[in-house]
Amino acid sequence: MIDQLLQPSVLLPWLLSMIFGIFVGATPGLTATMAVALIIPLSFYLDPSAGIAMVIGVSFTAIFAGDIPATYLRIPGTPASAAATLDSHELAKRGQGDLALLVDLICSVLGGLVGVLFLILCSAPLAVLALSFSDFEYFWLGILGLSMSALVCEGYAIRGVLSAMIGILIGTIGMDVVVGQPRYPFLKTIGNADLMSGLGFIPAMIGLFGIAEVLRSAAGQTDWSKSKSPTMARQSLGALWIEALRTTALHKWLMLRSSLLGTLIGALPGAGADIAAWGAYGLARKTSRRSQDFGHGSMEGIVGPTSANNAAVAGAWIPALVFGIPGDAITAIVLGAMLMYNITPGPKLFAPENASQLNTIFAIALITQFLLLPIGFLGIKAFSGLSRLPQRYILAGVVVFSVVGAYALNNSLFDVYVMFAFGLLGYFMESRRIPVAPLILGMILGELVERKLRSGLIATQGDFTPLFTRPICLLLITILLLAIFSGPCMRLLSRVRKPARDSDGLPTP
Repeated sequence: MIDQLLQPSVLLPWLLSMIFGIFVGATPGLTATMAVALIIPLSFYLDPSAGIAMVIGVSFTAIFAGDIPATYLRIPGTPASAAATLDSHELAKRGQGDLALLVDLICSVLGGLVGVLFLILCSAPLAVLALSFSDFEYFWLGILGLSMSALVCEGYAIRGVLSAMIGILIGTIGMDVVVGQPRYPFLKTIGNADLMSGLGFIPAMIGLFGIAEVLRSAAGQTDWSKSKSPTMARQSLGALWIEALRTTALHKWLMLRSSLLGTLIGALPGAGADIAAWGAYGLARKTSRRSQDFGHGSMEGIVGPTSANNAAVAGAWIPALVFGIPGDAITAIVLGAMLMYNITPGPKLFAPENASQLNTIFAIALITQFLLLPIGFLGIKAFSGLSRLPQRYILAGVVVFSVVGAYALNNSLFDVYVMFAFGLLGYFMESRRIPVAPLILGMILGELVERKLRSGLIATQGDFTPLFTRPICLLLITILLLAIFSGPCMRLLSRVRKPARDSDGLPTP
């Protein structure tokens, strides 16, 4: 079977699709879902193995490639890249962008391998767990994700929650998510009918991270030229790889925890790699001994989310293959394509007579992780020259990429205006030390929380009891309480256990 996959008729389109994934993922505004949607029509004319290889290859590479502009330009290429943006960009400003992306690439490959191995070994049990989630479990999962707005802003927890609340409020603009009625009809009457479809979080994300950075630089609040390290620029390629491998090995347990978390979240239908990345970022910060470094160039802030988002891509295939239920938007597209390849997802796919089809999918997913290493490295080298350009050229490139990315999403100038508006909002928030990352988190999860709560209450005719009595709900509530109160409780215990000292600094009897 491996020999068949390595035939030129399969390997060539496979590699080309992964290169295409690098290009799409590294272009702000073009998501991994868009990359898969664009590659599907081409795959119909090929052998089913080549078609599946193209789809799987482009999805994994696009998720990783989104971290490239996030590092060099502070513009996340995909929503799943937003969590690691601040730390990777801070390292790039210190001349360590190549190192950050190499660590990113290695963790993406290892996270993907963990996710694929779980896909192979634990598909059925994890899919059963995913199916046991009702609307109420998804509500608490969303609340747990929103709590990350406090965890990722340690020292500014209240401001982080405030930022997330602003994001939730902005997310309510448009149509009601349950009944489909205009939520703010006056927006249409004042001539802003575009607002009725809501504000897309991708133009918002580009503005908050990209345009806001341009404004800060123009105002003299940041100066990249003073922070770049000339020694990093002269570091040999071999030494760079050794340093990246050493850094990854130093954080191997964080990488493994994040990969497992990403796989579990990815296996939940509708969760996605972006939620997995934010969850891993919050977990990494909560468990780190140097949590104060997060957002200022912490390698842990890169290892956690980048391991989780690729693992989540593999995890999303679990419910898709076992029950025919898409784990995310990518697998929703893929399910339709698999039917065209005469592959029927569901329990029958795991029957002995279909073993060759299933093993082909598993083998492609595994080999893709190893192919991602050289192709991802070529993508890094292709874009690494950006870090050595003068600052004014970089900032001009940020504006150009931002405008193109925002417009390309829906071919709409309205999205460009939204991007610039959020750029001003981001500049204002950062000047007041209000973090912008939780705002994106609120826009992504606010709609999920509202829709799942209201749908669940409609199903129970307004009965709140299952919200607090279902076993998985209780588990998620417990995790939420532990995440919120474990830090204050540990600090309180440490103060209680600390012996009192006299005026000379000696312990009192």
